[in-house]
Amino acid sequence: MPMAQDLRPDVSSPSAPQALAGVRVVEMGQLIAGPFAGKTLGDFGADVVKIEALGTGDPLRQWRLLQDGTSVWWQVQSRNKQSVALDLRQPEGQDIARRLIAEADVLIENFRPGTLEGWGLAPEQLHALNPGLIVLRISGYGQTGPYRDLPGFGVVGEAMGGLRHLTAEPGRVPVRVGVSIGDTLAALHGTIGVLLALYHRKAHGGAGQVIDVALHEAVFNCMESLIPEYSAFGAVREPAGSALPGIAPSNAYPCQDGWVLVAGNGDSIFKRLMAAIGRQDLADDPQLAGNAGRVARAEEIDAAIAAWTGPRQVADVVQQLAAARVPAGKVYTARDIAEDPHYRARDMLLTQTTREGRELLMPGIVPKLSGTPGRVRASAPRLGEDTDAVLAEAGLTPGQIALLRAKGVVQ
Repeated sequence: MPMAQDLRPDVSSPSAPQALAGVRVVEMGQLIAGPFAGKTLGDFGADVVKIEALGTGDPLRQWRLLQDGTSVWWQVQSRNKQSVALDLRQPEGQDIARRLIAEADVLIENFRPGTLEGWGLAPEQLHALNPGLIVLRISGYGQTGPYRDLPGFGVVGEAMGGLRHLTAEPGRVPVRVGVSIGDTLAALHGTIGVLLALYHRKAHGGAGQVIDVALHEAVFNCMESLIPEYSAFGAVREPAGSALPGIAPSNAYPCQDGWVLVAGNGDSIFKRLMAAIGRQDLADDPQLAGNAGRVARAEEIDAAIAAWTGPRQVADVVQQLAAARVPAGKVYTARDIAEDPHYRARDMLLTQTTREGRELLMPGIVPKLSGTPGRVRASAPRLGEDTDAVLAEAGLTPGQIALLRAKGVVQ
C-alpha cells in the first residue's frame, strides 16, 4: 500500500511547475468560504498572504476539535498561506493593506457588503492603485439586491438556494448536509471566477474586475432541474430521503452491518442488478425496461433490493454488485476513508507536520493535474507569524514595523 506523502513545513514536495506560481493573493476573509478559495489557489502555487485580526485571528482557529490550542481544521484550511496580524480599523492598518493589495493579483474577502468600503478599501479605490486587481467578494446575498445587507451564513444560503428543503425524509425536519456545503460551493464558484478573470486579464489586456458570489446563488446553481420543472409543470420538488426522485432504482439499502448505496438506474444496469439479486422476473418485465416504468414501481423495486441486501454484509454486497458491473458503494466514515487503499494510492491522504511538530493526516489536493500538480509547500501558520517578513517585503523598515507594533496596529 502506498504511504501517505510526508510534507514537512519547511520542505517542499518534489519540485514541479505549479499552475499559479507567481500569482499573489491577499486573503482578508475568515472562517470558511473566502479562506477555502484562498486554500485552493495556494494549493496550486499562488502566494497567499492572509490578513487576520489582532488577538485571536480567524475564528476558525478555535472551531471544532483543538490540538495544541488550535483547530485541526485550521491546519487544512490555512496550509500554503502566510499570516499577517493587522488592525484594519486603524488608518495605519488600512494603509498597510493598501500596500499589500497594490502588489497583488487577487484580493479575497467574505465580509458583509460595505465592510471594505468602510475601511476605505472599496474596489474602485483599489483599482485606482492596482488596475489589474481581481477582487473576489463572497457574501450571503451578494453585493446588490434587497437582501444585500442581511447577515448570511452558509446554512442560510443552503436554505435559500433550495437545498435544505430537499435534505430530509418526507414529512420530517430538513437536515443539514453534515458539512458547510454552502460555503464550500461558494468558494469553488469564487475560485472559478478568479481563474476566469486571470485568464481574461492575460489574454485581453491587464484590466482587473470584481467577482460577486452569493452563498445562496452558488447553492442554487447546483440544483439541477428544480426550477425548470416548476416552470414547465408547476412541480415543487419535495424531500425524498436517500432516493433520487424520478430516477429508479437509486437509493440506500440496509445490510447486516450498515448501509450500501446502489445505483441501478440505467436500463442495462437495472437488468444486471435484478439478475444479481435473483429477480430475473423483474429484469425481464417489459414495464420496467425504461426509467418511467421503474419510477412508477420504485417502492416494489426498492423492497426487492432491500430484501436481498438485508441479510448480507456490506462488503459482500459491494463485491457481488461490482462483479455484475452495477455501481454500488459503502457509506464511508472518517475511519473508512483513512484506511482505504484507493484514497492513499491517489495521494488523497497526506501526512502534514504542523508548526508544533505534530503529524496530521490531511485531505490531498483536487483536481489532479498531470503537468502542473498542486502540492503543500507549507503548513498552516501561527497568528501573525509572517507579519515582519511580509511587511519587510512591502518596503517597511524594522523600525517602522516596531513602531506599528507598539501602536497596536500589527501583531
